[in-house]
Amino acid sequence: MTNIKVLHQQDKEQFVININEQQALLTYNLYDDRVVFTHTFVPDSLRGQGLAEKLVRSGLSWANSANLNIEASCWYVQKFL
Repeated sequence: MTNIKVLHQQDKEQFVININEQQALLTYNLYDDRVVFTHTFVPDSLRGQGLAEKLVRSGLSWANSANLNIEASCWYVQKFL
């Protein structure tokens, strides 16, 4: 699982990982200079592989590189702040 690709779908305000026709995702809302990460979801069959962490780290990396103020209403993302 080292070649997992995280896709940033800016038009949908989400980061996704597609595996075997299933999708793990991290959603956010963007407001001017602020991003609020709202939800993390990994299907049951894909849990325990670090996908949620990979999504969150990708999202935070993007937000930091864009100099956005970061907030989270998602409890899982809050663990990384």
